[in-house]
Amino acid sequence: MDLENLEKVLENEPKYRLKQANEAVFKNFISNWEEATFFTKDLRDKLNKECPLEIRASVLVSKKEDSVKAKITLKDGFEIETVLMRHADGRNTVCVSSQVGCPLGCLFCATGKMGLKRSLTSEEILEQVVFFDRYLKKENLHVTNVTYMGMGEPFLNYDNVLKSVKILNDYKYFNIGVRSISVSTAGIIEGIKKLSEESLHINLAISLHAPTDKLRRELMPIDKKYPLEKVLKAVEEYIEKTKRKVMFEYVLIKDVNDSDKHAEELAKIMSRHSGIPPKAGNNHLYFVNLILYNDTGVFKASDTKRVEKFREVLERLKIRYTQRYRFGDDIAAACGQFATNK
Repeated sequence: MDLENLEKVLENEPKYRLKQANEAVFKNFISNWEEATFFTKDLRDKLNKECPLEIRASVLVSKKEDSVKAKITLKDGFEIETVLMRHADGRNTVCVSSQVGCPLGCLFCATGKMGLKRSLTSEEILEQVVFFDRYLKKENLHVTNVTYMGMGEPFLNYDNVLKSVKILNDYKYFNIGVRSISVSTAGIIEGIKKLSEESLHINLAISLHAPTDKLRRELMPIDKKYPLEKVLKAVEEYIEKTKRKVMFEYVLIKDVNDSDKHAEELAKIMSRHSGIPPKAGNNHLYFVNLILYNDTGVFKASDTKRVEKFREVLERLKIRYTQRYRFGDDIAAACGQFATNK
């Protein structure tokens, strides 16, 4: 899909034609300009030639058919991945990438092995959602939720990410509510602060994955620049300004970060840094999202009993948590696995 020349192609047309074109692509999810019958045949031919809507992608579908992973080839030949997760309650969540590769080098992440190639444009981010809206259109369904938790660090591509969020939320286009849009960061403090100033109250998630700087630094080199204390302080300020809850993602890795002691240390963080002081009644604005690790060949997922023990510690210490259902472990579902699999 290449809409770079769309405004130029339509510059001699009435102004409302550009709006019609954008709605056709981002609201009606056409895959060929021939479907835009409100345009003349000549204009449709020109648009197909200069602004093609084809999305080049290969797809993997899980055995349970609850997740679909797509590897999209961009016009410069780079590849990115995006995942559709189909929930039992009817939600259709798309996990989007914000960069080609990632500069952070987290040891447990397949994307980190790629390094950073470049950041995505807002159109390339939206293309991932368009792809799955076209996919779901055949069933009379649509994308209901979007998470920026795919390849790359969203806050290192802040402007394009926020531009895409605003289009996703726009009722004239995707019309996805802000409460259904989540952005995950490894702890880029400048991005957290900028987001707190935005009028869009989307969901913020922090990729924590370790309860101490020592361990986190081993797993996530970014901790050297943004240690836990500074990240947590930025989160507290974010909560004070927005009154929005923050999710702390914690991927459980066998014999690395999944012991009872790790759970206790995590509980201390969640108890001590509880956003606005408890007397204000807002200590519930921190919660943990436990994630079952998808094997990338370096580490192993925690076994079921260990996960249960970890949860029991959090429950005993009255820490609010959820556990993410593992989608698509049979389709290279871990971030970056499909795109790095040649």
